[in-house]
Amino acid sequence: MSSAETTQASAQTGPVRPTEEDSVAAAGSELIGGPIGRRALLGASWWTPVRVIVLVAIGMFALGLIQKAPCYDGGWFFGASSQYTHACYSDIPHLYSGRGFADGLVPYFDKLPGDMQYLEYPVLTGLFMEVAAWITPGGGSMQDQQQWYWLANAGMLMICAAVIAVCVTRTHARRPWDGLLIALAPAAALTATINWDLLAVALTAAAMLMWSRGRSLAFGVLLGLATAAKLYPFLLLGPLLVLCWRAGKWRQYGAALGGAAAAWLVVNVPVMLFAFDGWSKFYTFSQERGVDFGSFWLVLAQNSDSPLGTETVNTLAMVLMLLCCGGIAALTLTAPRRPRFAQLAFLIVAVFILTNKVYSPQYVLWLVPLAVLARPKWRDFLIWQACEVAYFLGIWMYLAYTTSGDAHKGLPTDGYHWTIGLHLLGTLYLCVMVVRDILVPDRDPVRGAGGDDPSGGVLDGAADVFAVGPATRPARHAAHHDGLAHHDGLQVDWGADRPTDGGSL
Repeated sequence: MSSAETTQASAQTGPVRPTEEDSVAAAGSELIGGPIGRRALLGASWWTPVRVIVLVAIGMFALGLIQKAPCYDGGWFFGASSQYTHACYSDIPHLYSGRGFADGLVPYFDKLPGDMQYLEYPVLTGLFMEVAAWITPGGGSMQDQQQWYWLANAGMLMICAAVIAVCVTRTHARRPWDGLLIALAPAAALTATINWDLLAVALTAAAMLMWSRGRSLAFGVLLGLATAAKLYPFLLLGPLLVLCWRAGKWRQYGAALGGAAAAWLVVNVPVMLFAFDGWSKFYTFSQERGVDFGSFWLVLAQNSDSPLGTETVNTLAMVLMLLCCGGIAALTLTAPRRPRFAQLAFLIVAVFILTNKVYSPQYVLWLVPLAVLARPKWRDFLIWQACEVAYFLGIWMYLAYTTSGDAHKGLPTDGYHWTIGLHLLGTLYLCVMVVRDILVPDRDPVRGAGGDDPSGGVLDGAADVFAVGPATRPARHAAHHDGLAHHDGLQVDWGADRPTDGGSL
């Protein structure tokens, strides 16, 4: 093979560089000296993409900790409004004393004083909180203990952030540098230590990595553990079912479903058997909780003389969610080319967030890894992140306004409604871009670099066995890496149909 052919083959199989495909990434790289050169990439170096991205993620996480410094120095303890005006609020120190960890109470088994009665978190998150309480030094004032508890949790959550960075970077083998999007996501840095969501996000990211490697059972186990930490990960089983239906991969889906169910049961059944009232608190609390911050339901309620009751909102939100699920299923079966798993995973979690009756600012963490895998376009990602940062500031300024009495420091209700609308529009915008990529696969930045579904595992390059409407006229599946697809005993070369305009983004 000639040197020219070797270079061409290397370019086709080597890692995709965002600075060559994405004008926003190229412009941003000028801040650190410009795009990395070919010789630097080809040379042996300790600075692999995974190591660089993990270090950047830890650095951004540390900046998020620094942003919480005003609260650490007293904002959590000496004034309700100061933790909002500095936008540094966190549930962690407040729940240390408010949920019995400071008193040595055992989650789910010991009753709490007041109306809450039991810890309102899923079992695996409760275990995470309890482990942090075990390593929190005793003695000293309650403020000292709360500070140590927050630091203990911050250290454990930083490990979760590093796991997420590694998993996302390695899921798309040819696009490792897309992981910089999650490492540099400003909304993720700002919200990482508000609550314990990063645990479920890390387990979900690890599950996505396992599925991309064809390890269906491991995917299911990790997704079951993620669901034991937060409810949303189980939603991924829905679009995966439709994808496996279209590709005929029932055995792999069965392994994933069985692994998820088994892992969830192993974590939950012991607590269900011996402390059912405590175990069920999360589910009853979620059902009984009224319309709350961040949702369009709140905007409707605060602008209505007779707001809807909680049961009515629960029903309407469920109907909206089911309609969206039906739309995603129809899109999956009729798309001209089978959607990528990451695209549908992002859409299903996004519509759950959009239709839910509450949107806490840390929920953005659920979407960040999925957004990076679904549409790694810097412009669109940063537009969405800007909307989320605006909402992050908006909710704290609104709470500052409501807690500052006659001083009215902060953002009034109408202004807060605008930030909710901005968050909703930003998320919808990214959803529209993902749907467009599904309907016009040539515009998909991941497929534009070659291949079919790098996060799809057994779905990557698989032929359809069932499709509806446009998906059958004609098939436009990406083939396996050798450019050949097999269907009904026929061998067809689809190489000429591969997208050719996605290499320059």
